[in-house]
Amino acid sequence: MTGESDHVEINGDKNPFLFSATKVADGFGKMLVTSVGTNTTWGQMMGSISRDNNEQTPLQERLNKLTSAIGKVGLAVAFLVLLVMLVRYFTGNTTDENGNKEFKGSSTKFDDIMNGVVGIVAAAVTIVVVAIPEGLPLAVTLTLAYSMKKMMADMAMVRKLSACETMGSATTICTDKTGTLTLNEMKVTRFWPGQQPMEEEPYQSSVHSDVQQLIKEGVAFNTTGSVYKSKTKHSDYEFSGSPTEKAILSWAVLDLGMNMVELTQSFTILHVEAFNSKKKRSGVLIKRKADNKIHAHWKGAAEMVLRLCSKYYDASGNMKELDDNKKLVFEQIIQGMAASSLRCIAFAHTEVAEEDDRGIKDVREEGLTLLGLVGIKDPCRPGVKKAVNNCQQAGVNVKMITGDNIFTAKAIATECGILQPNQDTSEGVIEGEVFRNLSVEERLNKVEKICVMARSSPFDKLLMVQCLKQKGHVVAVTGDGTNDAPALKEADIGLSMGIQGTEVAKESSDIVILDDNFTSVATVLKWGRCVYNNIQKFIQFQLTVNVAALAINFVAAVLAGEVPLTAVQLLWVNLIMDTLGALALATEKPTRELLDKPPVGRSEPLITNIMWRNLLAQALYQITILLTLQFKGEAIFRVSSKVNDTLIFNTFVLCQVFNEFNARKLEKKNVFQGIHKNKLFLGIIGITIVLQVLMVEFLKKFADTERLNWGQWGACILIAAISWPIGWVVKFIPVPERPLLSFLNLKKQ
Repeated sequence: MTGESDHVEINGDKNPFLFSATKVADGFGKMLVTSVGTNTTWGQMMGSISRDNNEQTPLQERLNKLTSAIGKVGLAVAFLVLLVMLVRYFTGNTTDENGNKEFKGSSTKFDDIMNGVVGIVAAAVTIVVVAIPEGLPLAVTLTLAYSMKKMMADMAMVRKLSACETMGSATTICTDKTGTLTLNEMKVTRFWPGQQPMEEEPYQSSVHSDVQQLIKEGVAFNTTGSVYKSKTKHSDYEFSGSPTEKAILSWAVLDLGMNMVELTQSFTILHVEAFNSKKKRSGVLIKRKADNKIHAHWKGAAEMVLRLCSKYYDASGNMKELDDNKKLVFEQIIQGMAASSLRCIAFAHTEVAEEDDRGIKDVREEGLTLLGLVGIKDPCRPGVKKAVNNCQQAGVNVKMITGDNIFTAKAIATECGILQPNQDTSEGVIEGEVFRNLSVEERLNKVEKICVMARSSPFDKLLMVQCLKQKGHVVAVTGDGTNDAPALKEADIGLSMGIQGTEVAKESSDIVILDDNFTSVATVLKWGRCVYNNIQKFIQFQLTVNVAALAINFVAAVLAGEVPLTAVQLLWVNLIMDTLGALALATEKPTRELLDKPPVGRSEPLITNIMWRNLLAQALYQITILLTLQFKGEAIFRVSSKVNDTLIFNTFVLCQVFNEFNARKLEKKNVFQGIHKNKLFLGIIGITIVLQVLMVEFLKKFADTERLNWGQWGACILIAAISWPIGWVVKFIPVPERPLLSFLNLKKQ
């Protein structure tokens, strides 16, 4: 139920409940069924997974607000243009190509009126089409799909496309301990023969051969695990059994050089006393075939085995008396191991006289000689501390939620860097039951300060995720067991483990971490921020096009009664800028700097003040230039109105091509950094220019354009290229921290 490998003791007084879907490992008793089906803890857990929460991701919420706002502005502008142009038409203020009035009252033919009105409506509709950024969903999907493909190489399989960008907004990561931060492989990390620790391997040369032999016998026969090695060359050993048994067996075989086959052939097992949770130890009575001597071996919780011992061996093989003072030293060693989150196992031995009949029936328990102590732990994964540190530097809070005991949880959290060595743990560390029993207000007050939750049930994890979401956090949860499924489902981003994760956990998650490593979570965070950043780049680029096109057509329609950019031209701009622009900006790769910024969370606006600054500067430049061309272009270039309209169209498109470079970097002044790595971007810029040349020079009838000479092309390129120095200069202007739109809300209040 908790996802931990430790067995949980069930007794009538303190912990009487047996959970559906769990297994009995040891003991016997009578059971009374109190609930079945959906009323069981398992049933409730599965029920919470099957419920579908149709929540929108933070980005979807932001995009919906943005597109509806742009749509309203576009409709308002289009309606005004329609109104102004209809009034101008019906009051006789518009003329045809020959300078004749288009509307002459009752003498105007009905067909001419209809043609005039349809042209005006077409211009208004085009403005709506340009205003609404229909390329935005394409840009978002392209960015997500591209990053999804690339993340696969970084050991993350995205199951739900929107999870890519949500990870970029994450403010808190709630991670499981076992298997994510740790290897989920118990290992012997300390060995104490006598009262001196063995720091150096191999142990064979440091520990007396007799002591080693006795330890090997104790490990080989007093175990519920097994060792297997196939006959093929260079094959590895396979160990089976409980995590503790596997750790001890692998240590004895690989570090002490134990040969299981030889030992089993040299001894006969007389009696086995299985491990039970009351005595916390297991024993075996064996007879050596060579000299018929009987040996009793005990193995178990160090403090329990130590009580049975009266002597001990040191590393040199000398047997020494175990008086009270020396027992105290051993007890301190055991406590020291426990404080370092090590599970301490002791080995003890005695030789049994053959005439002692009682000894043959039972494994002798008194007057034992202590052979040594081993410390077992589930070690941290390599690179976890650095990954946790990267997340913390990126402003993301990492919390550890585990079913393990509070001491192990604290030790691992300190080792991983989740807890600082001198940190006050009174508020930072809590047990699941304590958290569960807090009032709703207390929970909400404390939840942000908690760094570690130990002895947690699946529902405690779920409760924590819900509390964090209520506080406005964007929460990512990592987990591997079925018990993690409710929290994975509830979180904004569920990250399950690909190797040790259960199918239920994977089904409930959004992203599967293929190598089960927390380091990959930090990589997913970087990709998430890259996606969000790419979408912001595209929005800045798109809105510059929209603001400029709307302003030019609106001002020209009101002042001159005509729109300089025709319906076909505007749709062409929309098509190449939306589709090709989306492709070009969607494929920018993540950089290390992305992790130096704080997370965006839920409340940050999609269009930041930096984007407004860049966008408005470019839009104002484009509007100024194009309106100057609209009203003075014929005189400046000494060309006909038809060629002037082509100049306006060509300059407008080339401005967007140059501005696409500016959109690559929102804050950095050097917009060309790393451009040689993005071949797709350069390819798209090339395609856009080729298509524009085709449009102007060869598709005259379709695009309503005139051919331009070299000088006119040069002028268009020069005007458009000025957007680069403008983009560079503008980035020196400081912007306020507070979002621009919040000032408007304050004025309203």
